[in-house]
Amino acid sequence: MTDLLSRKPETAIDVAIIGGGPAGLAAGTALKQAGVAHVVVLEREAEAGGIPRHCGHPPFGMREFGRVLKGPAYAQRLVSAARAAGVEIRTLTTVAEIRPDGRLLVVTPEGHGEITARRVIYATGVRETPRAARMISGDRCGGILNTGALQSMVYLKNARPFAKPVIIGSELVAFSAINTCKHAGIRPQAMIEANTRTTARWPSGLYPRLFGIPLLLGTKLEAIHGKSRVTGVQVCGPDGSPREIPCDGVILCGMFTPESSLGRLGHLEIDPATGGPVVDQYGRCSDPAFFATGNLLRPVETAGWSWREGRDCGLRVARDLNGTLPATETQIRISVTDPRLKYVMPQKISLPATTSGTAALQLRVSRPVRGDLVVSSGTHEIWRQKINTRPERRILVPLERISTANADLSIRIEPAEKS
Repeated sequence: MTDLLSRKPETAIDVAIIGGGPAGLAAGTALKQAGVAHVVVLEREAEAGGIPRHCGHPPFGMREFGRVLKGPAYAQRLVSAARAAGVEIRTLTTVAEIRPDGRLLVVTPEGHGEITARRVIYATGVRETPRAARMISGDRCGGILNTGALQSMVYLKNARPFAKPVIIGSELVAFSAINTCKHAGIRPQAMIEANTRTTARWPSGLYPRLFGIPLLLGTKLEAIHGKSRVTGVQVCGPDGSPREIPCDGVILCGMFTPESSLGRLGHLEIDPATGGPVVDQYGRCSDPAFFATGNLLRPVETAGWSWREGRDCGLRVARDLNGTLPATETQIRISVTDPRLKYVMPQKISLPATTSGTAALQLRVSRPVRGDLVVSSGTHEIWRQKINTRPERRILVPLERISTANADLSIRIEPAEKS
């Protein structure tokens, strides 16, 4: 293997983008369209396109291309658009370490070495939480997969890992798992959700029933049973009584977390609430040579939403390169002071707060909430809005409504005021 470290670092790159999913490809395309000369996407897989490559079902592409596409066709369109714009896409290229001032340690089949870019866009997306992190007891046996692994096996490898699994969770990705199972001739025995309502919006609860899949709400997975392969799961229903469901596989869906290991092991500040990098309204990280975008910022949004964030991030990085993006000398922090609020993103605002950054703060709750969402700057309340929401529902606070803030912001929930 050639040792690329013996060579001088590559320094002719204007922007290096870590991750070739919807956000990274959109950022690259926008950068080239804005006139940035040398834009490189670094993708560790053999093909770019991100998670949609594994999703052989619609709907993708309405926001971006004005038509409904299946995941692989959507991913290919993103790749084609980036290449047509002049983006260089380097596959089988893994970024092993991020370093200050836009330096990256990369590993390829030919060796490893350092590249340097004027700016870096960090767009590595999210991953589903595996079994160990979910603290699921029982036997260690084959046939336990996250949705992404299932989709990769079915759509990319034409494999059928099981015939009669159970699906754990009811986020949007769980309904994607149903589509994947249908494509492969797999018949799920049940969809199991610990909460009393589905996480995805109504009428998602009707979808599994259309395919004859029992939806068990208020039911918790207690243990997985089997020796070499899964033979069943033990669940606890709403009345507290245990029950065994025979099955030959388990699909663990959702519970996404940003793929932020590079930032955690490197020098970027990480927000413990989102799990992603701390950013300002422009997506700028604690090292201003780095920007972050897409689902790395917080778990989890749709491919179309991530594409739009990536496009906007690319345009802001282009502005930063030509010196027209506001500087970072003065910043205020944003924090949530209520345990029912899961996170806020961005976590900083660079002053003055112009309209060229993100349009809104994004928040989510950890449990169902009804009340008034209140934003304060120092000791002064500057914004209030009634909310009635549930986990995984997007909450937006328009940035223009709080742009007059000149002290750190805090966000809380209060009992709703009577009108």
